[in-house]
This record gives sequence, structure tokens and C-alpha cells, in this order.
Amino acid sequence: MRILVTNDDGIHAPGLLIAEKIARAISDDVWIFAPENEQSGASHSMSLAVPLRLRKVAEQRFAVSGTPTDCVMMGCLNVLKDKGPDLVLSGVNWGSNMADDVTYSGTVAGAMEGCALGIPSIAMSQEPKEDSRTMIDWSPGEVHAPDLIRRLLEIGWPKGTLMNMNFPACSAAEVTGVVAVPQGHYDLQSTEIEQRTDVRSRAYYWIGLRKHQTIPPEDSDLGAIAANRIAVTPLHLNLTEHAVLKTMRAALRSD
Repeated sequence: MRILVTNDDGIHAPGLLIAEKIARAISDDVWIFAPENEQSGASHSMSLAVPLRLRKVAEQRFAVSGTPTDCVMMGCLNVLKDKGPDLVLSGVNWGSNMADDVTYSGTVAGAMEGCALGIPSIAMSQEPKEDSRTMIDWSPGEVHAPDLIRRLLEIGWPKGTLMNMNFPACSAAEVTGVVAVPQGHYDLQSTEIEQRTDVRSRAYYWIGLRKHQTIPPEDSDLGAIAANRIAVTPLHLNLTEHAVLKTMRAALRSD
């Protein structure tokens, strides 16, 4: 099995090393295509107005001057065009990608692009114990993901669907199980823009998200992570809301 690994935290991110370990526990044919720089929040964007650069870091390991989508395209349609990957793994992201966050996530987008190319694809994210890049236990994914991925591949899923996998903020030994759950919703989420001033007295801005959750529903990705379970959520590329479509068709029908 040939596995392509990407992420949105960049070629030097510690979570990418965890994803590579997970991939190598499944196969010895692993290829890395990761962004040269962090691409968090890039969503499913691609680079159309600027050229891409491809840098070979090591054997079967490349840095791409673009987004996670660019990375998967570069791997599948260029470097590996003669023999493409059988599986795309995206992550392991620092921080969860659940609920409303999936629409922003570059990690999920890496799996989306693999899915769009007809390849079984899985996004993987790790919830931190604290909001700090230095306080994170990567062991839940490293220990549990290989067998879980094998099980998912054995079960199989339809084309046009990708798996979004989130690991709880605990040690591998404290994981209480795996559950398939729907995407949740944050009770409160606000976008904040913070203005600062550079050394030339010019304003610049940081965008940040502040999420607040009371008690999440048990049957959701948020509820699963709160209970120290690994959350697996099937997502699909077709964004049509069929219930509303039916209503609109009836309302707009011209007889």
C-alpha cells in the first residue's frame, strides 16, 4: 500500500512525524508532501496566482510552497503520477478539527483533496490538554491510529466521503474507546481581530477564534472528545442540503 502523508502545520511540525509513524506502521511505502510553512486555516484553497516550488527534503519527503491541497495535488498528479497513493493521511494536526472548525481546516482539506481525487483519505487531529504547542500528548494517535485505520479500510466507505478523526486530550492509556459520531456545533464562537503596532508605527492585525462549549451532546465529535474517546466522523464533499433543496424546488416551481 502506498500512503501519501500531508498536513497544514508545515514540513517541520511534530505532528507530521507522528503521522509518518502511523503510516509506517501500516506500510513501508510512505511519501511525505507537506507545506513549506504553516497553512493553518487554509481550508480547501489552492495556489492559482503564484507558482509552486517543490523542495526535496529527503528520500520520499518533499516540502511544497503552498497549501495542503497543493501538496496532495503535487504528490498525486506530479511526483507520483505513474503510481498514485492508495491512501492519503492528513495531520496529525496540533489542535482538534471538530464541529464548525472543519470548514476552516487545512488538515481536513488535505483529506478532502485526496477524496476529490478518488483516494480513501483520513484527516487526523490531536486535542491538546492546554492551549499551548508545548503541552501536547501525541500518544493517542501514535498508539491507536494504525489499528483504527486498518479497521476503517477493511470496513470501507463510499467515494466522495472522507474520514475526520480526532484524538482526545489524554494519554493513550486513558483513551476510553472509539466512536463514530456526527459533526457537532460550538455553543458560542466569536471571531476577534486584535490590532497591534509595528516598529514603524503601522497597524497590523491578528485574527483569532474564541470557542466556548458548555456540555456538548454525547452523540457528537465534541462529546466524544470530552469523554476521552477517539471521534471518527464521515464527511462528504457534496454540500447540498437536500431537505432545503426539496423545499426550494417546491417553492420555485413554475406550473
